Amino acid sequence: MSRKISLVCVSGTHEKLQMAAMFASVAAASGDDVSVFLSMNAVLPFVKGRGEAPAEGPFGALLGSKGVPPYRDLFQMAAEIGGARIQPCSMALDLIKAEAGDVDPMLGPPTGLTKFLSDAEGAQVFTF
Repeated sequence: MSRKISLVCVSGTHEKLQMAAMFASVAAASGDDVSVFLSMNAVLPFVKGRGEAPAEGPFGALLGSKGVPPYRDLFQMAAEIGGARIQPCSMALDLIKAEAGDVDPMLGPPTGLTKFLSDAEGAQVFTF
């Protein structure tokens, strides 16, 4: 039986984005209905010119040095293989004045919180 899983990402640290991407890719590959909402600092690494996700602690550095698939690749796999929806927060993009061409093409269209919450009805919700 497939589950409905919604991930809310507000932290832009490498470790939290990595864990969210791992959740998304495993759940999507398992046939679960997965949606990811990237807001606040979590959306910044997916916008051109906004930099990469900083490490929060020692695991951030270890992730890159030990051959662990990067969070971007895992989110991409979740979308391509399992149909996961990776959605940037429209308010966050408005606040940083991001144009459509500035956003990573792997992401779906900008989505408001009201729409995301409506779509998440009945889902298990995880926050990162």
